[in-house]
Amino acid sequence: MENAKSFVCISNYFKGTDFLIQLKKLGNTVYLVTSEKLRDKPWPHEYIDEIFYMQGSDTEWNLEHLLLGVGNLMKSNTVDAIVALDDFDVEKATYLRENLRIDGMGQTTGRYFRDKLAMRMRAKSCGIPIPAFCSLFNDHDINTYADTVSPPWVLKPRSEASSSGIIKVYDKEALWIHINEMGNNRFKYLLEQFKPGDVYHCDSLLVDRKILFSLTSKYLATPMEISQGGGVFRSSNILYDSEDDTEIKKVNEAVLKGFGLKNGVAHTEFIKCKEDGKIYFLETSSRVGGAHIAEMVESASNINLWKEWATIEDALVKEKKYKLPKVKKEYAGIVLTLSKFQHPDLSSFSDPEVCFRVPLDYHAGLIVKSDKNERILELLNNYVDRLIADYTVVVEQNKVTNLH
Repeated sequence: MENAKSFVCISNYFKGTDFLIQLKKLGNTVYLVTSEKLRDKPWPHEYIDEIFYMQGSDTEWNLEHLLLGVGNLMKSNTVDAIVALDDFDVEKATYLRENLRIDGMGQTTGRYFRDKLAMRMRAKSCGIPIPAFCSLFNDHDINTYADTVSPPWVLKPRSEASSSGIIKVYDKEALWIHINEMGNNRFKYLLEQFKPGDVYHCDSLLVDRKILFSLTSKYLATPMEISQGGGVFRSSNILYDSEDDTEIKKVNEAVLKGFGLKNGVAHTEFIKCKEDGKIYFLETSSRVGGAHIAEMVESASNINLWKEWATIEDALVKEKKYKLPKVKKEYAGIVLTLSKFQHPDLSSFSDPEVCFRVPLDYHAGLIVKSDKNERILELLNNYVDRLIADYTVVVEQNKVTNLH
């Protein structure tokens, strides 16, 4: 097809099918690099020109082998863009772009969207409010922090996704016990003051450093609470143009501008501290939010983040102007839990507001939409009790040992 371009898409996780489909529908050649363990997943093969499988999972991939493979592909094919579909693929994509001199985010900027310590240091230099933090490089710095910053604190893996591996600490003695247990892995963590409050996420689309779309939502049960105590994940978008919406979008813009994201999609998290009412930056990523947040965002706004991200990438390589579809301003929420049933029957959730049922094995989840925020919150609260009573199972989280 005339003006067709070639994209190498990288994903160590089964996700982004809407992205792949949209790229192909726009007339491009689509290559997918994924893990061998995902060979049997229902990838949209009719929209993918060729799939390459790597041994191992996420950072267990051999980057030299990955570079050699893409380099060999380029001997007889043009590669116009490389796209990372998941958090753990950002380093792979930046590594390939740097070595193959392909336009897009490089390794330094990529750090700001993967390394939680780099995020905090960058935010601090940009004057963006963040909880007090400390690296674990220097014993004196750690002791000074523990003596001057009031607990509780959290030890966070610098490059894990979401809330995986976070340890909550209440005193200096316990802090040093955990640090000593980490051994040589201590440098892969950071120390941060725990600020109780409500956690929000802002999901955005950008072109040429300008935010064209963003939607602010609130976790009604935070990822950290779910990962450490089990239960039911919930999120819904908040009242449009409210004080929180305005302030979070303001800080979100400062983060994405300061961190240097030029184009694409971002999922950024904030906390509104109960003690002082301020909005603090927590973390960001250059990807679509997980846990079916994309479907929730689309239900509220008519914007499919995967599809529009693909359209932005297509416009960039073809040097075309991107046009955002018409945005609606409604409300949506998601409720999601691990289920004791492989294929839970959710037919009893028959309210007309139900617009999506999560199709994952051993998960029970629904998305609801309405033009009234109050109705969304009412439904989510009602569904939580019903899911806990009939479906929810709590699985103890594995201790994170293979740090990224």
